[in-house]
Amino acid sequence: MKMVKSLLLGSAAAVVAVASGQAADLPVKAKPVEYVKICSLYGAGFYYMPGTDMCIKIGGWTRAEFYWGNTNSSSTFGPWAGQANSRLTGNMATTARGYITADAREQTAYGTARAYIDVGLNTNDTGSNGASNTFSSNRAFLQWAGITAGLSQSFYDFYNSPAVLYRGAYWPKEDTGDGGWYVTAYTAQLGNGVSATISAEQRRMSQIIGTGAFTTTAAIVNGGTLAGGSLSTGPGYGGMQMPDIVANLRVDQTWGAAQVMGAVHELNAPYYANTSVDGSGSGHPSDDFGWVVGAGIKLNFPMVAQGDWFQAEVNYTQGALKYLNNSEQTNFESLMSSTATYGIQSDCVYGSSGVVGPTLTTNCNKTSAWSVNASYEHFWTPQFHESFIFGYENVQYNAQANALLCSAEGVGESNGLAGSAAVAVAGCNNNWSVYGTGSRFQYDVTKSFYLGVEVLYEHMTTATSATGALPTVIGAGQFGAPNPAAASVAVGNQNDWEATFRMHKDFLP
Repeated sequence: MKMVKSLLLGSAAAVVAVASGQAADLPVKAKPVEYVKICSLYGAGFYYMPGTDMCIKIGGWTRAEFYWGNTNSSSTFGPWAGQANSRLTGNMATTARGYITADAREQTAYGTARAYIDVGLNTNDTGSNGASNTFSSNRAFLQWAGITAGLSQSFYDFYNSPAVLYRGAYWPKEDTGDGGWYVTAYTAQLGNGVSATISAEQRRMSQIIGTGAFTTTAAIVNGGTLAGGSLSTGPGYGGMQMPDIVANLRVDQTWGAAQVMGAVHELNAPYYANTSVDGSGSGHPSDDFGWVVGAGIKLNFPMVAQGDWFQAEVNYTQGALKYLNNSEQTNFESLMSSTATYGIQSDCVYGSSGVVGPTLTTNCNKTSAWSVNASYEHFWTPQFHESFIFGYENVQYNAQANALLCSAEGVGESNGLAGSAAVAVAGCNNNWSVYGTGSRFQYDVTKSFYLGVEVLYEHMTTATSATGALPTVIGAGQFGAPNPAAASVAVGNQNDWEATFRMHKDFLP
């Protein structure tokens, strides 16, 4: 019996020893995997960054476009941006754009802290060269406690052109959404969807034009001043001394939205043209302020069709034309079939005689302009929708500004003197206007992929000269050099047709 008991105990000990050895050979149990968690605080697409309470959303989009029209193979500028329409002018081009976006947010004691950035490529091929990859970024801003700072969008903007239109060059186009705008702003939420914003923003500069004694050849310097005689050809604006001050009052409701807005813009002209007094000029016009006011409305029309909506905006300015024409960087001018149309875009015009004598100098004469935009988008079906658009802009110069410009064009001088002695010759009128209409038709294949086509018509009512011909100071198809042949080019109104096809895919719906 004792022998049997000893054998059983020995066997048990052996089993335990073997089991312990096998257990020692097993791997250590792994820690639980830390799965990515959905963050529902800020909408679809956000998730928590592991180990933090910060939410992030990675998105983006890719787009291909083909466009045709009298735009020098550019969808950024319209048909009146220095179009020579010669054998060297391209009327077709393709573009490809793609952006990656990152949106990071977290809660603080004073609300959500947000950082947003997009980076990508913006390419263009005109048919004479391979598409070159161009780095592009139009957003890099911070938001916290009502503050927005960085590269965002102007708080003057209301009318949303890209929502109803592919072609960025359609006139007038005041919004800064595509290229972005530098802002430092504070927005107060007043309740019931009402908000108010005050913002210090990047200057929206057209050009300040200074004129002198145009007894010899003169030229319009692109983006700068009218140059000729003894006039300095320095920059059209003085150095930046203050930002544009923008304010708006906005309401957002289920029926749509509305906004009233305004901006103040510094006009600090450089020196007068009297370089005979000293090397830097003989003083300068007094500093002044341009301004602009506007109002916009958006109305939803689900009673017509689900998704239907209307938007409109009106603007009036004295001395701040870029709030009506944000994309255009030059004067307006185009040559078609030996007929030219032109319009000088400026914020103010001043002049001097080109000789010693302060009585012949002028202060800045602010350019006046007004514009209206309107569009309606209709959903024929949930996937097929079409927008209908219209826009108009009118630019006006007062009597003294017009006389100074006519003097620069060689037909408004008084005994060889410009400045306050300038007199406009009959027939010389630098007022001009432009309008356009069109339609965009889009097929939403999915919530994140669409195809579309649009057709636009634009018309420009030209400024006029005393001779009925294009002033020789305006080069046909280019600014910055006199054009002796311009005297044989008749001035007249012009029309233009443009078409665009687009494919677009978002990374997230």
